[in-house]
Amino acid sequence: MSDATRRGDSFRQSLPLAALISSAWVCACGVQGPPRPPRVEQPQSVRDLAVAQSSRTLTFTFTVPQLATDGQRLTKRLEMQLLRAISPAGQAAPPTREALQPWVAASAEEFAKLAKNDKVADPITLSETEFREQCGKTILFAVRTLTRGFRGRPIESQPSNLVSMTLLDVPLAVLDLRVTTTEHALKLSWNPPERALSGEPASSVSAYRIYRRSGEQASFAKIGETADTVFRDPDFAFGRTYAYKVTALMKVSREIAEGEESPVAEVTPRDTFPPAAPTGLTAVYTTKAVELVWTANSEPDLAGYNVYRREGSATVEKLNADLLRTPIFRDTSAAALDFSNNESPPSEEVSVETR
Repeated sequence: MSDATRRGDSFRQSLPLAALISSAWVCACGVQGPPRPPRVEQPQSVRDLAVAQSSRTLTFTFTVPQLATDGQRLTKRLEMQLLRAISPAGQAAPPTREALQPWVAASAEEFAKLAKNDKVADPITLSETEFREQCGKTILFAVRTLTRGFRGRPIESQPSNLVSMTLLDVPLAVLDLRVTTTEHALKLSWNPPERALSGEPASSVSAYRIYRRSGEQASFAKIGETADTVFRDPDFAFGRTYAYKVTALMKVSREIAEGEESPVAEVTPRDTFPPAAPTGLTAVYTTKAVELVWTANSEPDLAGYNVYRREGSATVEKLNADLLRTPIFRDTSAAALDFSNNESPPSEEVSVETR
């Protein structure tokens, strides 16, 4: 065999090995690839921070951020930090963003309890000393959220929108809250508060806010506002228990703050209101019977009618054993009754001659 033939055989034998090595190298490159840096989950900033004052309590509300600054969803637990700046004593200019300092923080566990349905409502009550020191001052607030990175390093969002407010000397509780049952509404009445939280005479009240808890409900819900010291609640049912409380509102420029809550007033209304007297009673004597017909009452809780008769100067006697469901009877006069056994005044009498 010539040298050329041996080189040709050797070349052919080497092809499968070369192809295998090349293929393995390509596959190895596709699996390994370059290492990727860990993702940094910096939360997007909050954009809808709001603050409301009720007595000495400031309630902060905002929407929980769902995305990081890279546009992807957050996977790590959030924490929160409230920032605050207070105008110095004797300085009219409001505080600036640069003056913001950390004030209150919430851990991941605390923040999870505050966040309900992607909304946060965080009530913070100032001590009496804090309130006295800050009352009348302008306060600037912001919030930022954060996650934790490598070795627990905080990864903070940018501060939220800024909220500026003046801490107001709001009124104490309204006095002598009363609830009276009427036929068509529960009537609330009270006396205006005399003092503010500071002990000074209360400033003029712009309105009152009414809250109600019904039946087995766990919390109060706002049901209305009024500028008067009387409020009527027509949305009620006899026999059901209701609890009410009222707060006075103070308005200064564009700011509105609530005063202290009144003591709770409870009522279980009872139906003691009779139907109206039946009207339009007519009587016709036919074949030894007196046909009585009258106009039907329109009360929604009407249960039926009773029919009474008097002959000459004799005592009035009731004729029907059971309540009548329709305004028809075979005798003389009628009175209406509701489901609570409240009987109306009698109708006008009519006379009929039976000879």
